[in-house]
Amino acid sequence: MQLGFVGLGRMGLNMVTRLARAGHTVVAYDRSPEAVARAGAAGAEGAASLEALVSMLAAPRAIWLMVPAGDATESTVNALASLLSGGDIVIDGGNSNFHDDVRRAQSLATQGIRYVDAGTSGGVWGLEEGYCLMVGGDVDVCRHLEPIFLTLAPKDGYLRVGDHGAGHFVKMIHNGIEYGLMQAYAEGFELMHASPYTLDLGAIASLWTHGSVVRSWLLDLTARALAEDHDLSTLKGYVDDSGEGRWTIQEAIERAVPLPVITAAVFTRFRSREDNPFAERLLAALRNQFGGHAVKKA
Repeated sequence: MQLGFVGLGRMGLNMVTRLARAGHTVVAYDRSPEAVARAGAAGAEGAASLEALVSMLAAPRAIWLMVPAGDATESTVNALASLLSGGDIVIDGGNSNFHDDVRRAQSLATQGIRYVDAGTSGGVWGLEEGYCLMVGGDVDVCRHLEPIFLTLAPKDGYLRVGDHGAGHFVKMIHNGIEYGLMQAYAEGFELMHASPYTLDLGAIASLWTHGSVVRSWLLDLTARALAEDHDLSTLKGYVDDSGEGRWTIQEAIERAVPLPVITAAVFTRFRSREDNPFAERLLAALRNQFGGHAVKKA
């Protein structure tokens, strides 16, 4: 199947490579000429611009976007809308907010352009392991694109989960759960690190991947990270977030669904970015005010 592909970052290039290896014809574009060259080396046809990419595809076209959520995706969709024709398909495989998917699908439909949102999980391991795909859109459009989805996904790793926005909604919840799982592992291993015993945390993580009820792919990665750096001394405890955790909490508030674990995990990431935070300074000041407890000066 022929597919246009926009965005050749860490995941995008691997996805293009996986598709090309399976015999699909991929026309790839990125703002970086070096990234386009790498896609060419992986078996894709390189395009120098969005206009060139569209002209190199046979109608009806299908174009997969793998660019950062927000302004980058919005501007790319708008640019493509002025270039595409009725019957063409835009697939957003990034981490867009599902509300944006619904709006985009409605807007593009006025021009006869079809829209699909594909929540994509797999990270840098997806090239060999495959990508779990959570897809939202019209049934007929998703069925037409199944050769692409089935190539990118491992066995049983693709599902159309609902209408426009459903794919990214499910991926949003997936990432919210991921926040909670990662936080639980982090806290448990921190307690073991502080224990009175001399524990090999990497060996314990590896042990738990064999038959334990807490085994998971994230635990596999924990074991790998601890084997490479047993006390993680080369890292700083700064943890970023890409938005899906926040959106998950916002949706929970709108629907009055309690998410204490995911909420705590997101807030812990916020705290990880602060150096000598104001809240802790205020706590120290209050203890000094009411009890005369000692404080440390900056």
